[in-house]
Amino acid sequence: MTGTLVCIGLGYSAAHYVATFGKRFDRVIGTARTARAAAGSHVHMLTFDGVAATPELAARVSEADALLISAPPGESGDPAIARLAESIAHGRTRGIVYLSTIGVYGDSGGAWVDEETEPRPGSARSAARLSCENAWRRLGAEHGKTVAILRLAGIYGPGRNALVTVAEGTARRIVKPGQVFNRIHVTDIAQAIEACFGHSADGVFNLADDEPAPPQDVITFAAALLGVAPPPPEIAFDDVRATMSAMAQSFYGENRRVRNAKLKTALGVRLAYPTYREGLRALLAAGDGQRR
Repeated sequence: MTGTLVCIGLGYSAAHYVATFGKRFDRVIGTARTARAAAGSHVHMLTFDGVAATPELAARVSEADALLISAPPGESGDPAIARLAESIAHGRTRGIVYLSTIGVYGDSGGAWVDEETEPRPGSARSAARLSCENAWRRLGAEHGKTVAILRLAGIYGPGRNALVTVAEGTARRIVKPGQVFNRIHVTDIAQAIEACFGHSADGVFNLADDEPAPPQDVITFAAALLGVAPPPPEIAFDDVRATMSAMAQSFYGENRRVRNAKLKTALGVRLAYPTYREGLRALLAAGDGQRR
């Protein structure tokens, strides 16, 4: 793959994609809300706070062959569309990938959802994501650009996983009967993004693992890998609900199982880490969770 890639919001997932696949592009531009060092020698960083876009950023977006959007919604919707719509619409970009969330489905009571399920976001945060999805799809349809929406499950990977929290002593085995979550390893996010660009993908794709599982099971498995016995004690959700952040409460307030078949059949993605077990074993082998 050649040309220029522009990443609006070079956060955890986008940075991992760039680290893995970025050298397939001749040039990679990333943005952050405040000035910071480049994520790699081949990445040129620009500042974009979502409020104003510099002429340089507008020019680079106009020249981009591919756009990866992972910046969160702002008060006026998607910040890239709000500030860079002209550069995107009339630039040479043909492929856009937008990183969204499975939170747009809302609560299904533990039932399975797929891309044909009508989104019913239960929080303002997820409603804003769905609004951004729709804005990107409209822009693509109006200007002849493919727009792939990747709805991500709970993200984990190097430095951000249950092994780390168990080793730090901050892990909690919170139990809410019947509650399950899907997860996705950042390596699989990177390969899904690459598949979207490679297939000129258009439409919505769920990016989740194969096994929605109770959160306390993940902590138990991580503790066993680290030889921590007994694992952290089980805590009833109702006993700690008042101490949890609003975001954490909203996560536990929604229960669903997410199908990922479309990702596999339409894009040919084969998950490197189909469940949290493979993912945590690989992270342990790479050094995560080791006490310093």
